[in-house]
Amino acid sequence: MGYVEDFRRRIRGGELGSIPVVIGLIIIAIVFEAQTGTFMTPRNLSNISVYIAGPGIMAVGIVLVLLLGEIDLSIGSVAGLSAAIWAVLSVTHGVDDVVSILLAIAAGAAVGTVHGVFFAKVGVPAFVVTLAGFLGWSGVQIWVMGEEGTINIPRDSWVRDFTDFYFSDISAAYTLAALITAGYVLLSWRHERRRAEAQLAARPLTEILIRGGLVALISFVTAYTLNQHRGLPLALVLFLAVLLLADFMVRRTTYGRQIFAVGGNAEAARRAGINVARVRLTVFTIAGALAAFGGLFLAGQGGGASKSLGSGNLLMNVIAAAVIGGTSLFGGRGWIWSALLGTLVIQSITSGLNLMNMSAEIQYMITGAVLLIAVVLDSVSRRTQRTAGRT
Repeated sequence: MGYVEDFRRRIRGGELGSIPVVIGLIIIAIVFEAQTGTFMTPRNLSNISVYIAGPGIMAVGIVLVLLLGEIDLSIGSVAGLSAAIWAVLSVTHGVDDVVSILLAIAAGAAVGTVHGVFFAKVGVPAFVVTLAGFLGWSGVQIWVMGEEGTINIPRDSWVRDFTDFYFSDISAAYTLAALITAGYVLLSWRHERRRAEAQLAARPLTEILIRGGLVALISFVTAYTLNQHRGLPLALVLFLAVLLLADFMVRRTTYGRQIFAVGGNAEAARRAGINVARVRLTVFTIAGALAAFGGLFLAGQGGGASKSLGSGNLLMNVIAAAVIGGTSLFGGRGWIWSALLGTLVIQSITSGLNLMNMSAEIQYMITGAVLLIAVVLDSVSRRTQRTAGRT
């Protein structure tokens, strides 16, 4: 009962967490299933799990940048440039596919480092630096592509496998579900045990097992659903791997705590001995690498690299995903799994409206409204926390 009261206290104090997003996803699923009758089919849900991978990986980088209280407007251009670099190296010049992928991701990291240097070392606002990058790297992307409007992906390419390969053996999905459940319970138990040893408030084993049961339910239902179509998509596996690594970095390492500290109050972090410039620079480097990796997924989905890859509403959708998922625009508050939840919301809306044959402008309006609601909730939550004395 003590934890029920603690939960109620957090809600009254404005700590909503992922509750609004989860409720939103449930409402989206109910509405679109009622309207189409096909939204909850294994085929559609499997397609959603593949389509969220590219933008979701990019959104992880945006979450890290938002935790600093900054913004990166260049990720679409970085994604397009990296896909172009991979295509020219691998397809046009015959460089080994794996080497080309690594070089493309390295190029994205290098671009992010350039942004980080101008922001963290020179002092140019991140908004201005990345806006310039948005324009400049788009030009470099067109230059790299040359006279080729589109470079198609060969059938034996790893980039095609990113989005086209499925583990058809049903044991693959169930094994992943079991590993996720076991890993969650084990890590939670170790974390709470350490808190108890430090004489801090810790969750009892019963609550850990209940939470683990919920994780198991979600994981195994997802595995069952995917196995009803083509099996476990490689795209989803890679996306989850990025999420888990980033979440471990943010929540379990000193560097992750430094990101939160810099985003919460940069001056206080500096006085505490944190190298603020290094944290800022490396975060933009990581964001650039993740944008490049996500760009390769977009190339795989589109069948190749093109001069227009990364343009359109990609940038806004990725930023919206991070914010809708629960990461604060004001810095210092959020979690890596925002990338998954927010991307799921946007892709679910897109998929549902496509099933209803709605036009693109309707999709933009609804996505914009959802983003506005998320920002309003964030603002209200922060004001409520200040009133409750929790910030």
